[in-house]
Amino acid sequence: MPDLDQPIEYVKGIGPRKAELLKKAFSVTTVGDLILQYPFRYIDKTNITLIKNIKPTDDWVLIKAKVTNFDLIGSAKGRLVAFVTDGSGFIELLWFQGIKWIQPMLAIGKEFLIYGKINVFNNKISLPHPELESNTSQDAISEVLMPIYSTTDPLNRAGFDMKFRRGLMESWMKAITPYQFPEMLPEALINHYKFPARIDAIRQMHFPKNLAEATRAKDRLIFEEFFINQASLMIQKLYRKNNIKGYVFGQIGHYFNTFYKDHLPFELTNAQKRVIKEIRIDSGSGFQLNRLLQGDVGSGKTIVALMASLIAIDNGYQVCIMAPLEILAQQHFRSIKKLVEPLGLKVELLTGSTKKKERVDLLKRLESGDIQLLIGTHAVIEPPVIFKQLGLVIIDEQHRFGVEQRAALWRKATPLPPHVIVMTATPIPRTLAMSVYGDLDVSIIDELPPGRKPIKTLHFNEMKRTEMEMLMHRELAIGRQAFVVFPLIEESEKVDLENLQMGYDRLFISFPPPKYQISVVHGRMKAADKEHEMQRFVKHQTNILVATTVIEVGVDIPNASVMVIENADRFGLSQLHQLRGRVGRGADQSYCILMTGFKLSADGKTRVKTMEETDNGFTIAEVDMQLRGPGNIEGTQQSGSNEFQLANLLTHQAIFKAANDAAMKIITEDPKLEKPQNKGLRDFLASRFRKNKDWSKIG
Repeated sequence: MPDLDQPIEYVKGIGPRKAELLKKAFSVTTVGDLILQYPFRYIDKTNITLIKNIKPTDDWVLIKAKVTNFDLIGSAKGRLVAFVTDGSGFIELLWFQGIKWIQPMLAIGKEFLIYGKINVFNNKISLPHPELESNTSQDAISEVLMPIYSTTDPLNRAGFDMKFRRGLMESWMKAITPYQFPEMLPEALINHYKFPARIDAIRQMHFPKNLAEATRAKDRLIFEEFFINQASLMIQKLYRKNNIKGYVFGQIGHYFNTFYKDHLPFELTNAQKRVIKEIRIDSGSGFQLNRLLQGDVGSGKTIVALMASLIAIDNGYQVCIMAPLEILAQQHFRSIKKLVEPLGLKVELLTGSTKKKERVDLLKRLESGDIQLLIGTHAVIEPPVIFKQLGLVIIDEQHRFGVEQRAALWRKATPLPPHVIVMTATPIPRTLAMSVYGDLDVSIIDELPPGRKPIKTLHFNEMKRTEMEMLMHRELAIGRQAFVVFPLIEESEKVDLENLQMGYDRLFISFPPPKYQISVVHGRMKAADKEHEMQRFVKHQTNILVATTVIEVGVDIPNASVMVIENADRFGLSQLHQLRGRVGRGADQSYCILMTGFKLSADGKTRVKTMEETDNGFTIAEVDMQLRGPGNIEGTQQSGSNEFQLANLLTHQAIFKAANDAAMKIITEDPKLEKPQNKGLRDFLASRFRKNKDWSKIG
């Protein structure tokens, strides 16, 4: 019986080097981790096909045949050709690589089991690079499908090849017990869906007798992953709602009412009013508020955050708003301070740039309670920062903070945890939100403030570059500013920087100094230099900002009216939408220009067309998930670990719904999982929570 917790490096034949490669490639550190890394396809070596019955439409075939002749054609870098027969016909075998190992194996009249993928060229069938097995006895013919696992070249070179891995799995599958992989699905669910037992499903995933068996096993394990994910989040949410006490914001007082009646700069949208009401109800319940606030670019999340802050301050509590970037924290500070100035509120800013003398004074005032609202970056979570009575924490662009950073802020409130609102401007598809943020209450601002003109999105190729520059000239002439953004893909950073330089040189000619000034921001610059260039643009000291890095989410420059995205087809849809949202902040017409080459991939065409046809972030997020898959949507990977080995939120939506419904029914009927039929689920979740830190409380 394999020890599931045994570090992988101590398994015979693996060792430290292979273990490090496994960890790097697949996050595998234990025997259990490797067992739960399933094959992505199978080879059928269960049935021998006669050569005469092979059809051009066939995929993979297994034949038993003798070599009739073979020859090396060309030089050492040529090709090895062999013809084999099984008495029913002849077929050609081809090798272009590995010839020096294959050729000595061949001999006229020698019989092999030959497995390969059908290739058809000029109506002629061949098997390029087939597998050869000289043992042609019945024992060599597999009774199960042969698993093919994901691998890497370094692993293969190190000796952790497919043959070695299959051997490991074969021995482990014979030895594992139900004790090691206990059942967690209630028996009624297993019977309803005709699922195999959990241990059987794991064995069948690795070595199924046929594809039907593999499919049943996979469906069961996908259901299980979704079911555990949803049940876990539901229990956490239920526990928090019923057990984690929170400060009672029982009154709507002077600050909130005065601001709402006399100083609100515009009429709130119905969506903003709805979300504020949800926050009021939650914060007055006596239990901790823990809410995700989603809002499309420009939907007015900041004003909602401010109204929530005023509720807290009216009840005698301090508020902390935490932003991931100094420029974004400064922006929040300027806009909020201006809005609340008539109220006489004490609002301060704390960042890494805050001078020592100012910092000392600020910290004293914060601890004494003199500061009612603190806005800052990660500097607010440092140990010297002590609040007198922290009641509400608002985290902007929450996916940019690590969980432990957020936990450090959460721990600054005593004796009760603060209410928590986490905000994101990245719209998240519903199923993805349920799987990642299912333990949080979700509020969505799905209306844009009135009076804003829709951004005109234009798709130009190189033939229209002059037209794009003319549009920029027109906007700059009336005092507007422009972004020009280049993609930056890590693997091609050098090329991307060269493209940026070429783009800058081209703009320098078209927009020469001293009439025009250009800022440049890219990934190889020091943080201080990037900050300096961004600030020059913010203060309108430069007309154009050229960047290889994505213009940071949330940075608001109302004067910018043009966003040019070079090689737009290399960006994801969510990125394109975020970039477009950096303009259109004022009442004047703004433009987003998607520059591409003449030839676009199918996905590239879909992205461009979607951007031209809609400005709805949630529609865009759904299309983005279809194109890129759920694991690559911006922000979600950092928001919570991807616990799915097999499940895919895009392709398995029907199974997700079934698992969600089943989890909801069980948790509703038996919230503490006390019924005998739910013991397996209770034990599994208990062991899981013991192994993992539960950071759900802080979003």
